[in-house]
Amino acid sequence: MKFTALTALVALLPAIALAEQAGHGHDNGGHHGGGPSDPTYPQPFRKNDLKALVTFGDSYTDTTWITNGGTIQWPQMVANYADISLYPYAKSGGTCSNNITYRPFPPVFGSQIPTFLADEKNHTIRLNERETLYSLWIGTNDVGVSSLLTGDNKASILDVAGCMVDWVTTMYGYGARNFLFQNMVPLELTPLYSAHSWPNRYWNLERNTTEWSVTMRELVLSGNALTKLMLQGLASKLHDAHIGLFDSHTLFNDMYTNPAAWLNGTAPAFNVTGCVDSCIYQIDSTESVCTMVNGTDRDSYLWYDELHPSEQADRHVAREIANIFEGTGSKFVTWLS
Repeated sequence: MKFTALTALVALLPAIALAEQAGHGHDNGGHHGGGPSDPTYPQPFRKNDLKALVTFGDSYTDTTWITNGGTIQWPQMVANYADISLYPYAKSGGTCSNNITYRPFPPVFGSQIPTFLADEKNHTIRLNERETLYSLWIGTNDVGVSSLLTGDNKASILDVAGCMVDWVTTMYGYGARNFLFQNMVPLELTPLYSAHSWPNRYWNLERNTTEWSVTMRELVLSGNALTKLMLQGLASKLHDAHIGLFDSHTLFNDMYTNPAAWLNGTAPAFNVTGCVDSCIYQIDSTESVCTMVNGTDRDSYLWYDELHPSEQADRHVAREIANIFEGTGSKFVTWLS
């Protein structure tokens, strides 16, 4: 049965206002609040039920370009923590689809999924679908510079959200049954999009930083609300599937507001507004002054550079996802089916 993300949205539009009022909090068991029309389920996996992780996404997840300043990214950490096999397909710079938000990098649709399917077809990889978790963490490039934020294409946040959720239906059609959908972090808190940002390696032109920060906040909140509603509408229609919503937004917001609970570096103070690798540019110039934090002081930082999480932040992402494989579950994951 064909069930698109747009179909789900149309059916669920009356619930948007209620979803906004309900917020995104968790109880101690890790479940979102909700009524009968918003069912959630316990962690569906016991230890050793899952033996492999297949990842899709952008530079937040790409294991070939380390963006956190360490030696490995969070997917490799998960593989180490939980002793499972990793099959990484995420690519830096990628968006959900270049037909929606074009960037000259490998998107999820059009590159990452076809590469995965080709590897399956030629037996480069052999997976037991019941023992494999498929994850997607996308959106940072779709809503950011040279895309929705700066008006470089005609797409909308609805188009982007629909594409994200269509990843689930597409992969389900290819046999996948266990999904982890990672929503967008509060990008307005990154040095690139904060109200107190500076000209940097990602954007060194004149801009209104306050306007950017407010707009980014709305794009992220709207996108996350839309994908949650779409996934809720989709969950009951995919027989024998498990869909988990990983609330990256809440996790990173908590790391930002309560750094002492998450950061453990040796710098004199925890830093959630700056970054480990910082470059301050002259407006519309290639001239810059760069600083680098070294050693264990790095673990006092939430952000590695102006856009990417630090290695310490990635450790927490990895630990929460490893808990799924270990059967204990994560308070940041809501299982919709």
